[in-house]
Amino acid sequence: MSSLITEDEISHEIDLVWLEDTTALDYVRQSLDRLPTRRGKPAYHRDGRMVGYAILGPAAKASRSSGTFRRRVFWLLPHDRDTDPDGLYATGAPAEAVDPRTLAAGIKGSKTERSEGGPPFTAMRELGITLPL
Repeated sequence: MSSLITEDEISHEIDLVWLEDTTALDYVRQSLDRLPTRRGKPAYHRDGRMVGYAILGPAAKASRSSGTFRRRVFWLLPHDRDTDPDGLYATGAPAEAVDPRTLAAGIKGSKTERSEGGPPFTAMRELGITLPL
């Protein structure tokens, strides 16, 4: 999903709203959902919990066929690392996961060592470099 999200699809975002403090989250899952409005907290219909969502500006156009807007929603499932640190994603991360520190309005975000659950690369540790840059 995150790899399928393009900068063009999120170019009308003006803000990201976080429902939780993301500093303790190694990753969040992101998806583009069809929602009835540009703004406001969307309804959530997945297992787990919504941790954030995007707000669209007035230039965002609704789909002609459905009247909905494509907005990013950030979420976690019950078996994700934040609630099950030794579980399925003790290392690695789901395909749609990104490090929340790399996200901003109009920026799709990326995976980092932190989101993948591994230690920083040796050369980076030696140089005192941490991601994201």
